[in-house]
Amino acid sequence: MASKYLALPKGVSEATFDAAVKEFRGVLGETHVLTSAEQLAPYAKVMMPVPEANHTPSAALLATTVEQIQKIVGICNKHKVPIWTISTGKNLGYGSAAPAERGQVVLDLHRMNRILEVDPDLCYALVEPGVTYKQLYDYFKEHNYALWLSVPAPSAIAGPTGNTLDRGVGYTPYGEHFMNACGMEVVLANGEVLRTAMGGLPKSNTWQCFKWGYGPYLDGIFTQSNYGIVTKFGFWLQPAPPVYKPFLIQYQHEEDVVEIVEIMRPLRLSGVIPNSGVIAHALYEAGLKAKRSDYVSGPGSISDEAVRRLAKDHNMGIWNVTAALYGTKEQVDVNWKIVTDAFGKSGKAKFLTQEDVGDDPQFGYRAALMRGGMDLREFNLYNWRGGGGSLWFAPVCQTRGSETLKQMAMAKRILTKYGLDYTGEFIVGMRDMHHILDMLFDRTDPEMTKAAYQCFDELIATFSAEGYGSYRTNTAFMDKVADTYDPIQRSVNRTLKQALDPNGILAPGKSGIRL
Repeated sequence: MASKYLALPKGVSEATFDAAVKEFRGVLGETHVLTSAEQLAPYAKVMMPVPEANHTPSAALLATTVEQIQKIVGICNKHKVPIWTISTGKNLGYGSAAPAERGQVVLDLHRMNRILEVDPDLCYALVEPGVTYKQLYDYFKEHNYALWLSVPAPSAIAGPTGNTLDRGVGYTPYGEHFMNACGMEVVLANGEVLRTAMGGLPKSNTWQCFKWGYGPYLDGIFTQSNYGIVTKFGFWLQPAPPVYKPFLIQYQHEEDVVEIVEIMRPLRLSGVIPNSGVIAHALYEAGLKAKRSDYVSGPGSISDEAVRRLAKDHNMGIWNVTAALYGTKEQVDVNWKIVTDAFGKSGKAKFLTQEDVGDDPQFGYRAALMRGGMDLREFNLYNWRGGGGSLWFAPVCQTRGSETLKQMAMAKRILTKYGLDYTGEFIVGMRDMHHILDMLFDRTDPEMTKAAYQCFDELIATFSAEGYGSYRTNTAFMDKVADTYDPIQRSVNRTLKQALDPNGILAPGKSGIRL
């Protein structure tokens, strides 16, 4: 017999789910419990190479208060109904708003969107999970606050809570987002409300000032996990500097990445370059300026010769290094000389600043992101091939040139085997780099979709065998990535899950964590 629901939670009968839905509506009202196919369509769309049916939700709940969430987890415990929590649901190639497993109920917190506090002197904010970066950006402008955000590529449509909880990064000096998180409020699976660190002290006014509090530091266990539902989130903001100087350095050979990284590392460690600079391959930027069909005919990945031609045609480097300087004019002038001297020694680097490039879109969107601006042009990369398929692969490597070259060669070899292009960049920390590959494919082509799945699977296996772990992944591959790590880690994660969520109602499968 066909169910009246698109899907049912695993192990839950229709009669039991009927009872749960009735109770959800008693808490939220009829209009904020969504069950129809039309209502759930935004929560079922994926860009991954798997059937959407694998991630079809059974319902979506639109909560607005902590009290509602407490009642919802009570209902879920009673009926053993699993929920998958999202804030804005805009993590795109990492899984979007769809739940990890078919039949999970999406707990959508985008309507919990109050900016609770912004302190322009101590430079921090406290927000609810539905607050977007654009909302904060407009709030700063409205109040004439000289504060900057650090944003990921989705900028305007994403939010600081969801991005930080998945340990996302940005491109300013505050780009390691979790390092700049300070204080959370969390609804636990039993309905209790935890305030971490200094938030546990009555009348505390340092909740967003001092990360650690007293005793074990708990905030970290609520990132990339399913141990609680974060309902308030504090984080630090960058005071706007008097001078901001973004720049672009172009190199024309893939092997030049060794030189780039060896120069970047001491500049990052010393703070001369204070932000998370990016070393982007030409194909990562190509969607802003070119069509793949102009350079590729027939199946298979793009050739190296075609990439060189594309870069020449559109005034790009094979590698495009973007970073910025911040501070007083005197500081920026001194550091600019250090940067140009360091990169200029070999004669391979071409330096470009805003004055050199004008309204060039490649420079423009990078410059916007490095000052926390609202700019979505990076996602022109989805126009490179078309077809709506995207998978982000995110292994970590040391900030060493030899490691960078090795990872790029490994990735290109595997991608070429499956007829896919190397669309990659390195986000440069101090001692580590995030190697970000957007595996673009046509979801309307069954053979390419199958190849994309196999390719991603091989990337995970090959990179992890070489000691390169992924720091983040999409919902279709969470178990596979989790399995590459030490089983003791997984055992500890499971022990915490059993202690904090004994009925397993909170996002089963998140980061491979289940009872």
